[in-house]
Amino acid sequence: MKRKVYYLSTCDTCKRIMKAINVDDSFEQQDIKTEPITGEQVESLYTHTQSYEALINKRARKSKAALEANPVKTDADYKKLLLDCRY
Repeated sequence: MKRKVYYLSTCDTCKRIMKAINVDDSFEQQDIKTEPITGEQVESLYTHTQSYEALINKRARKSKAALEANPVKTDADYKKLLLDCRY
């Protein structure tokens, strides 16, 4: 099974981490800026974390702004944020 990395091509932190862990052609790479994450992918990631909140980078500008505009009350709200936030 091919390993997969979700990243933002405009994010320096993503680039640094991918370089540090030697992400190469053996990884499937999905730039979520050009190919947004799907509901099925979010569900797959959720099986690893058991938390939608854990899948959100709350320090990212887009996420931070979205959280300020729409305060999150439940884990389902975090799921909606993941699916609605477009980079």
